[in-house]
Amino acid sequence: MGPASTERRWGSDPPDIMALEIKQSMRLSQQLVVTPQLQQAIKLLQLSRLELTTLIQKELVDNPCLEEEDEESETERIEAKEESQGEQHEKAKDEDKGHEHATDEVGSKDGELKEPVNFDWENYVGTYNSPGGNYEKVRDGDDLPSFENTLKQSETLQDHLLWQLGLADIPEKDHAIAEEIIGNINDDGYLQSSVEEIAKQLNTTPEEVELILKKIQEFDPVGVGAREVKECLLIQCRHMGGDEGMLLAKVIEEHLGDLERHNFKQIAKSLNISMERVVEIERVVHQLDPKPGRGYSSAQPQYITPDVTIHKVGEDYVVVLNEDGLPKLTISPLYRRAILGEAMGTQTKDYIQDKLRQALWLIKSIHQRQRTLYRVTKSIVKFQKEFFDKGVAFLRPMVLKDVAEDIGMHESTISRVTTNKYLHTPRGLFELKYFFNSSLATKDGNGVASESVKENIQKLIAQESTAQPLSDQEITKILKEQHHVDIARRTVAKYREILGILPSSRRRRQI
Repeated sequence: MGPASTERRWGSDPPDIMALEIKQSMRLSQQLVVTPQLQQAIKLLQLSRLELTTLIQKELVDNPCLEEEDEESETERIEAKEESQGEQHEKAKDEDKGHEHATDEVGSKDGELKEPVNFDWENYVGTYNSPGGNYEKVRDGDDLPSFENTLKQSETLQDHLLWQLGLADIPEKDHAIAEEIIGNINDDGYLQSSVEEIAKQLNTTPEEVELILKKIQEFDPVGVGAREVKECLLIQCRHMGGDEGMLLAKVIEEHLGDLERHNFKQIAKSLNISMERVVEIERVVHQLDPKPGRGYSSAQPQYITPDVTIHKVGEDYVVVLNEDGLPKLTISPLYRRAILGEAMGTQTKDYIQDKLRQALWLIKSIHQRQRTLYRVTKSIVKFQKEFFDKGVAFLRPMVLKDVAEDIGMHESTISRVTTNKYLHTPRGLFELKYFFNSSLATKDGNGVASESVKENIQKLIAQESTAQPLSDQEITKILKEQHHVDIARRTVAKYREILGILPSSRRRRQI
């Protein structure tokens, strides 16, 4: 039945369905490939100044073909150029004109190092020094410690508490409990672990831990070892003593919420005291420290070094890149000359070629990063000239697309180059991202920058009456009537929270 039906379907000669044929075909297609050079350039764009310096220092250690240019040798070369003959000087200028175009020829397609045409090695290569180096001879009698050993380490809060523990009237057998408690106190001075957890850790009773904790809470700074803000303030009130301390403790214990909301009438009525007395108590409470451990914080302040500086010259603004502190890289002449020699193994030559190529790519990527940063900053200054002339109120709305179209780059490139970059201006220090903000509609059809609206909200609240502070709805009405800004109440509330301003109910003061 099966074979007969097969013959009826295919006929007398059924096809060979298992036969496969292999053919060659050519197809032309385009594919986007991110080269290692492009990856490195993209990575350098988004690095901050500190991260870039760290990366350069790492490359100086890892790549023997890279050297940091000495300022003295750079000065000597500049003086030598000035003393050179006029013909050589003109030749050098011609080479400088073609330098930017020539640096594009970093390597050939076959992977071999190709030195760019008219490449100005004199600007990239420092004066050759022997591997031995020149070291200053230490003068007789100079037996000073290293610079690192002369730095004084700041005292931490834990160090200060442990020092007091050695002087406190606490039995030696309880020092383990005290040290465990001190070890669980954070930088603000608060106990992070519970008494039960510490007791379980040391196989003791919570009552014993609580007893030692009370003694530690008598240490300096006053208020240390508390588990919450109310306990911290109560400890400080106990140290004040007298009737004043007792009254403060009662207000904090029973009316801390009313004090926060400035509900002075309720406090005066409950404690049977005058409103003036409540105001005095509030002032004293504000003098207490809710974070007593901050004075012993080991955190070091982070200083911002601007990447770009803007100077006002006449009516114009000049953009200047800040390259102070950035290592100036140059190619080691030792390895550049070694690659030209013949007495070298194949593996060694390939290694040096690869390191030279990486060094050239890094130098070019850094220069490209600086050029892009300059162009982006110059475009920002062009769009925001009114801000630099008149202030925040004249900051115009701007997005990444505006700058991208102005300088002919992609928005992602603008986003990367403005990340963690700072601009020093006559009006202060700003992050480049600050100048990109959303737009709010106005009655005349023009947009206004969100930062400008925040500035207006801050001014309105600064001028309000403390007895009748402005609500978010009232601020919305004023912005619409006086500044013609079409804004919702929830947007005003969001901007107020960003500015760190309390709501009207907590800004109200009855006296």
